[in-house]
Amino acid sequence: MNAPSSKALVLDFGGVISRTLFETHPQTEQALGLAPGTLTWQGPFDLERDALWQAMQAGDISERDYWHQRTREVGALLGESWTDMQTLVKRARGADPQAVIRPEAVQAIHQAKAMGCKLAILSNELDLFYGPEFRHKLDFMPLFDVVIDATYTGILKPDARAYALCTEALGVAPGDCVFVDDQLRNIEGAVRAGWQTVQLDVRQAAASYAQALALLRP
Repeated sequence: MNAPSSKALVLDFGGVISRTLFETHPQTEQALGLAPGTLTWQGPFDLERDALWQAMQAGDISERDYWHQRTREVGALLGESWTDMQTLVKRARGADPQAVIRPEAVQAIHQAKAMGCKLAILSNELDLFYGPEFRHKLDFMPLFDVVIDATYTGILKPDARAYALCTEALGVAPGDCVFVDDQLRNIEGAVRAGWQTVQLDVRQAAASYAQALALLRP
């Protein structure tokens, strides 16, 4: 490992470290016993056919609102009443959490660590959506120096206080943080906080991570 760096790689979790639920519809359908093609909402992969995602992007509803609605819909397909995102994630992904992790994310995490950079997760709903036991099943989690989760802080990105909590916990200057998130509003919040940013393109994750690693290099 190289000498410690003053820089830090800060990652969102859902969509950035883990693959989106949109990308894993076939696995979800299989896990839940649904016919292939039952789940048709595709978020950023098919904007025109997902009006609810469009409403979230426009700021009319929150990301939590979006996923709570999808959770209720999927539960209804099974004749069940699901009231929280954890139920959907656990039923769809609980058997093998590692299978839904982006390999590009794991590679970037190890590369940043080898460069001597600090590592942090800044999430709005890591344990709220995935459940507290999920992250403990992931072998790369001990590499992170800091995990800031609004499940517990109650401070959601893009609130400036969320970014301040992270820099304070890391002990680095805002300009030394390289932040990767898939939501524009959170990227804009990081820019206002003085961070360097990369908006992850979920369709081209490898390129986004390469950009982030380039910003970490001296």
